[in-house]
Amino acid sequence: MPRQIHLQPHVRVDELERRYRAAKEPNERNWWQILWLLSQGYTTVQVAAVTGYSAYWIGQLAKRYNVEGPAGMHNRRHTTSHRTPPAVSPTLQEELRQVVAEAAARNEHWTGVDVATWIAARLGHPVSSHLGWRYLVRIKHSLQMPRPRHALADAEQQDAFKKRSAPS
Repeated sequence: MPRQIHLQPHVRVDELERRYRAAKEPNERNWWQILWLLSQGYTTVQVAAVTGYSAYWIGQLAKRYNVEGPAGMHNRRHTTSHRTPPAVSPTLQEELRQVVAEAAARNEHWTGVDVATWIAARLGHPVSSHLGWRYLVRIKHSLQMPRPRHALADAEQQDAFKKRSAPS
């Protein structure tokens, strides 16, 4: 026998219908319709036949509604971020930018390992060297050095070669 789901009386049946008819977001509209039909005494199988949702998902919606009430019936896909928060806060990133800039002014070169060590000291837990490198890239730090010259390069021969070569 199909299962009948009982909903908590957060709102009246006519309010469920009003929210179903007024919803603009398609998923939320379907969810309010499901709740409205369940509140009228329809079984999960009947609601599944009308809406196209599975009986399992109808049960999950009803469970969320019973626990969270009407506030739980919004589409979380648009509001929930699946990104992890940054390991280093923006203020700490700015401090890192200043420290690296000061080190560059003293002709010191910081690597990803150096940055990871600095971050680990500030956060109080170990940090991978890869994360240190990523933050070096994030603060747009690059080693500013002239191109290396060959040890036996002769400046006069190079100038003569440049004068003989065709302009591009």
